[in-house]
Amino acid sequence: MSTYEIIAPKNLEATINLPASKSISNRALIVHALCGGQLPNNLSDCDDTHAVVNALKDMPETINIGAAGTAMRFLTAYLSVTPGDHTITGSERMCHRPIGVLVDALRMLGASISYEGKEGFPPLHISGHSLLGGKLEIPGNVSSQFISALLLIGPVTKQGLTLHLTGEIVSRPYIDLTIHVMHGFGASVEWASTDTIEVKPKPYEDSRYLIENDWSASSYWYEMASLYPSGSVNVVLNGLEDSSRQGDSVVKYIFSLLGIKTSFKEVHSGKPTSVTLSRHLDHVATLTYDFINCPDLAQTIIATCCALDIPFHFTGLASLRIKETDRLEAMRKELGKLGFVINVANDSEMTWDGTKCEATMEAINTYEDHRMAMAFAPLAIKFPGLRINNTEVVSKSYPSYWDDLRLAGFTIKSK
Repeated sequence: MSTYEIIAPKNLEATINLPASKSISNRALIVHALCGGQLPNNLSDCDDTHAVVNALKDMPETINIGAAGTAMRFLTAYLSVTPGDHTITGSERMCHRPIGVLVDALRMLGASISYEGKEGFPPLHISGHSLLGGKLEIPGNVSSQFISALLLIGPVTKQGLTLHLTGEIVSRPYIDLTIHVMHGFGASVEWASTDTIEVKPKPYEDSRYLIENDWSASSYWYEMASLYPSGSVNVVLNGLEDSSRQGDSVVKYIFSLLGIKTSFKEVHSGKPTSVTLSRHLDHVATLTYDFINCPDLAQTIIATCCALDIPFHFTGLASLRIKETDRLEAMRKELGKLGFVINVANDSEMTWDGTKCEATMEAINTYEDHRMAMAFAPLAIKFPGLRINNTEVVSKSYPSYWDDLRLAGFTIKSK
C-alpha cells in the first residue's frame, strides 16, 4: 500500500486523454452479453469494468467482483436471465452494501435468487433462466443502479417490463444514460410518464458501440484548474461531448460558478471531441447545491469549496453513506486534517460555514475509495507536500490518474 507526497506545478498546462466512461462501459457490456456480436469500442480500463469483462468471459461458478458496485448490481440481473448456477460475491465492504431491493424486484419477475449469508446482502446464489417480465413497482430513491439493472434485462424478458418508480426519483440522469445505451443497441424503451418506464420485449441488435470518455474523471481537472490564479491554466480534456447523457457532465455548469470556463472544440463531423478549461472567471461567495442527480461529484466540489474558502450547503447526499465507504464521514474526518470544520446533518446534508481548526497535515486516508484519493490530490496546489495513503485505489475508475498528474507537471514522491 503506497503513500504519495504531491507537489504541484506553478502553472497548469496539459492535454489529457481521459479514461473511457465506466458507467457507459458496464452498461454496454451487459447489453453486448445479451445480444452477442462485437465488443464495444473504447472500453474503460478500470477495475470495475475488468470485473464485468472477466465475469462475462469466464462465467465461473463463483464470481467475485471485488469492490465493483456496478458489477454487483448489473451482473445480479444478468445472471438471473442467463441459464446456469452461479454465486456472486465481492469484497468485505461489498458484502455490507444492501441489495435486497433489487433481489426482491427480480424475484417478482420470477428470478431464482437466494442469500448465502445475511438476508439482504451479498453473496447471492442465482439459478438463471428466462423470465416472464411484467409490471414492477420500485422506490425511486433507491440506487439508480438497481433500476438500471432491471431495465437492461427488460428487452430479453417474455413480456417486457413496465417499471413504475414511486416517490422521489434520485439520480435520474443515470437512468436516462441506461436508456440511451439501450437505444444504441436497438431496444424499445421509453419514459411512458414522469415516473414509469416501458421496455418492450424486443431483442437487442448487435452494434459496434463507441464508449465516450468519462465526465466524472474530468471533475478532478476542473478542481485543479479552479485552484490556480487567473491566466495560469490551459487544460485540454479529450473525448468529451457537450451533448453527453452522462449525469456528471453537469460538472461544467457547477465549475462555472467556481471560476472555470469550458470551451468545446468541434471536428468535421460537428461533434465536440474535447474541452479546454481556463481560469478567468470570478467564483461565487457561497454555494448551495443539490447533488441528488450527481452524487459522484460531491467529494470533488466539497474539497474545492474548502480550498477556495467558499462556505457551502450541499444536499442530496444520502447515497454517499453506502458507497465504497461512508463518504460523508470520510470527507468530514479527512478535511479536518487540513483545518476545515465540516458539519454533517440528516444523513444527507453537508455544510461548512468557514470555521477552521488547526491543521495537522496528517496523510489523507482513502478508505478503499478511489474518489477520496482523486478529490484530495488537487489540494496539494493549496497545501504543498500533501500526502495521500493507499493511492492505488484510483485503479477502480481512473488507472492512469497519477501518470496524468505527472504529465501535467506534478511531482509525486513515494513515501
